[in-house]
Amino acid sequence: MSAFTKHEMLADATHDERARQSFVKSFRGHLSGKVMPGTYQVYAKRVVPAFEAKHGRAPKDERELRPAMTQDSYYQFWSAMQRRSQEMLWESVIDPAERQLPQLIERSKQLAQRKLRQGKRGSLRLNPDVTLPRYHAAADIHLQPGGYHTDFTADDVAAGVVYDKGINLYMGGALGPENNAMGDLLVTFFREKYADRKPQRILDMGCAIGNSTLVWARAFPAAEVHGIDVGAPVLRYAHARAQSMGVPVHFTQANAESTGFPAGGFDLIISHIMLHETSKSAIVNVMRESLRLLAPGGLMLHLEIPRGDNLMEQFMHNWESYNNNETFARYMTGLDLKAVAVQGGFDPVKTYVDHFSPGYDVEKTNYSESFIWKILVGEK
Repeated sequence: MSAFTKHEMLADATHDERARQSFVKSFRGHLSGKVMPGTYQVYAKRVVPAFEAKHGRAPKDERELRPAMTQDSYYQFWSAMQRRSQEMLWESVIDPAERQLPQLIERSKQLAQRKLRQGKRGSLRLNPDVTLPRYHAAADIHLQPGGYHTDFTADDVAAGVVYDKGINLYMGGALGPENNAMGDLLVTFFREKYADRKPQRILDMGCAIGNSTLVWARAFPAAEVHGIDVGAPVLRYAHARAQSMGVPVHFTQANAESTGFPAGGFDLIISHIMLHETSKSAIVNVMRESLRLLAPGGLMLHLEIPRGDNLMEQFMHNWESYNNNETFARYMTGLDLKAVAVQGGFDPVKTYVDHFSPGYDVEKTNYSESFIWKILVGEK
């Protein structure tokens, strides 16, 4: 297992549970490194030639490619194994979480009262009147049982406990020792592009367990940092996790489409792969709300997953939508994020989409520039 920073809200795994998690990580690594690349060979050597023989041309879009690829036996094998590996991932982290849940809930309450640096303390504000969006309620995102929002018991933190270790396994440790890689990346982008800015009030939309939020709070210790999410259990966990790490952050249960915060209250609004978890109408609402919340001259940065720069890569990216409950993600493939921001009220002159990945070398990978992160930038 790769190094993963221990903190007080992590569930302790037994020897057998750790072995199970190690197997899942290795299995997923084998699938991504050894089996999945074969789907690209199948595409080039079997699927496209067969399609050309039948239609006299190559498939022009994913609508034409999908039926052909999904009928191929090799693709079916990889897809079935990938789906099963995702189920096994959650199974491997749920057992230790369930076994220790009462203790973890009690620990979260104790941590919530802990004083942090210079007397500062983070906060947690839950709102039971927040309506869960249908794009969260309709399916368990990433197949995580109960999603990010389900309370299985009073004061529940299970969704956060499971998610924290789960995404570490999901990414094979690539998110870093605190699942902090996306926060690090966006902070690096901000410092490179806007070195003169010193944000005083920061809002992280769709913060989940706050793994990226804490990066910003550490990078700008003088700033007041807020994180919002619709899920109460992940927020309870986020607050306790932040407290255990000594980082003061204010967490609020709120929908990014309509947060309830006063207008003009933030000089920096951020999100880390949240937009593809919304919907066609919600994403525009998020833009409108971001604009409303920004102070004059304020900045919006939404980090998103690229969807591929050729047909096969787009098809493979969208496996998540059809097989891993990323229901809206496939609609992001051809979406013009700048146009969406402009529809939400942002000035087209002050809005753009950048591509960024520090230290990324396209020549040393098997894939294309499509794996460089996409960042929607808007200024008020």
